[in-house]
Amino acid sequence: MMSMQTASADKRVVVEDTPGALATRVADRFLTRLRARTRNGRIAHIALTGGSMGAAVLRATAQHPRVHEIDWSLVHFWWGDERYVPRDDGDRNALQSREALLDHIDVPAANVHEIAASDSGLSLDEAAEAYARELAGFGTDEHPWPSFAVCFLGVGPDGHIASLFPDRHEVTVTDAAALPVRDSPKPPPERVTLTRPVLNSAKRVWLPLTGADKASALGLALAGASYTSVPAAGAKGRKRTIFFVDEAAASEVSPDLIDPAY
Repeated sequence: MMSMQTASADKRVVVEDTPGALATRVADRFLTRLRARTRNGRIAHIALTGGSMGAAVLRATAQHPRVHEIDWSLVHFWWGDERYVPRDDGDRNALQSREALLDHIDVPAANVHEIAASDSGLSLDEAAEAYARELAGFGTDEHPWPSFAVCFLGVGPDGHIASLFPDRHEVTVTDAAALPVRDSPKPPPERVTLTRPVLNSAKRVWLPLTGADKASALGLALAGASYTSVPAAGAKGRKRTIFFVDEAAASEVSPDLIDPAY
């Protein structure tokens, strides 16, 4: 059995007192990363997440004094997963992201890559296939999908990330970029999700999570639990994997994993 230190040597934890302070800190790091990535005209692909913390980070980004220093024409936005509901349904991750940030910045519509909605005319399976094709249009020499500069992932109390839920086949799939999800244990039941190889090809995987109900999932993810039973344990960026957490979620974190400087 690996020690916690060995299992998570490449995973760091950043702690702030409150969810609000945490959102501001992540937004600041996000803009710093975008600036570094796009300064010389390079494209930055970003994978967004839904949930209250995902939206809070994007709102903090929109309100940040440096938000207009970024050339948003060089930034492409994707989503790690999406709820298969109508485009303007409040459950849509993309709608939450538009309201929080995308409607407030000068990003070209062609750079915003939404997963097809249930009122798009595409079936759930077709929506997943269409997203895989769109990802492939920005593929690298290594993979038929872009390498994200930052991939944001929320974490559920059960340890799920994107729509990869514990002990379901989707979390083990490696031969597809996007999958339809049916009978999701969390409503709504129909979703589209990216797979682990796509998420983990990101340079940086950032997992913002808050609340005491997330402490157990965070502890298991850091302790090197099986990714099939705790999908968050299998989230791993090529360069960095950072859990951004508030004090309430950090109750089970070993102090030697906390990075005060990041």
